Amino acid sequence: MRHKVAGYKLGRNTAHRRSLLRNLVTSVIVEERIETTVPKAKAARPIVEKMITLGKRGDLAARRLAGAYLMTDEALVKLFDTVGPRFGDRNGGYTRIIRTHWNKGDGADKAFLELLGSEKILDEKKEKRAEARAKKAAETKKAMEEAEAQAQAESQSAPAEGKDTDEDKKE
Repeated sequence: MRHKVAGYKLGRNTAHRRSLLRNLVTSVIVEERIETTVPKAKAARPIVEKMITLGKRGDLAARRLAGAYLMTDEALVKLFDTVGPRFGDRNGGYTRIIRTHWNKGDGADKAFLELLGSEKILDEKKEKRAEARAKKAAETKKAMEEAEAQAQAESQSAPAEGKDTDEDKKE
C-alpha cells in the first residue's frame, strides 16, 4: 500500500526522474508553454511554482537555489528578470494544465503546462514566425521567378545559336 506517499515516480529511477523534472521546469520557464504527458505536467507543476516563488523573492540566496536546480543560465535570467516580477502581486497558482489530446501509439494523455499570462507572449512568437515564414516564401518566389527568367533567356539564346549552326551547315 502507498498510503501517504507523496510525489510521482513516472516509471523512472531517482536520477532519471530528477533530470526529467529539471529539464521540464527549465523548458517551462524559457518557453512559457510545453506539451507533455499529464502525469509529468502534474509532477513538474509544484516545482515550477516553487521556482517562480524564488524568482519573486529575488535575493542572492534565492538566485543560488534556483541556479542549482535550473539547467541553463538563460532560464535563470528570465526567471528573475521577467517571470518573477510578472507574478509579483499573485500568491501562488502561476501555472495551468490544459489537457489536449492523446498519443496514438500508447494512448498517453497529453497536456500543455503553461504559465499564466503567457498567451500574449505566445501570440507574439506566433506572429513573428508567420512574418518570417512569409518573408521566406517571398524570397523563394522571387528566386524561382529569377530562375525561370534566366532559363527563358538561355532557351531563347540557344535556338538562336542553333539557327546559326544550321545556316553554317547549309552554306
